[in-house]
Amino acid sequence: MSLKETLLQDMKTAMKEKDTIRKNTVQLIRSGVLQIEKDKQIELDDEGVLDVIAKELKKRRDSLPDFEKSGRADLIENLNKEIEVLLGYLPKQLTEDEIKEIVASAVAESGATTMKDMGKVMALVTPKVKGRADNKIVSGFVKELLK
Repeated sequence: MSLKETLLQDMKTAMKEKDTIRKNTVQLIRSGVLQIEKDKQIELDDEGVLDVIAKELKKRRDSLPDFEKSGRADLIENLNKEIEVLLGYLPKQLTEDEIKEIVASAVAESGATTMKDMGKVMALVTPKVKGRADNKIVSGFVKELLK
């Protein structure tokens, strides 16, 4: 079963169970997929759908500090539930140690020594961690190693 079919089934299930957060999150993913498909006139495969999910996850994680600053506990709770739903569709996330290991091997492989070489390292690391780690965390580790 493709990821798009899984999303449709999950949305139906969430509607039956009256789980509004899951239903709204899945609808958001499906509308993002549909928008890209209509704009580019292509049919997204599972990889493309995972990209949409990763973008939505990044949006949620980026807005979390703003909600914490404003003290909106209700919104924070909903946002955390949405993040949980989105993570359920992504491949297992890498641990910090696994990310550090991948970054270290990429630094060694590219022969990078200064911050000017960060692009080379990120070009090697990004395909290996795509959808399984936040690029902000990855770039932090790259910067740390190249200092």
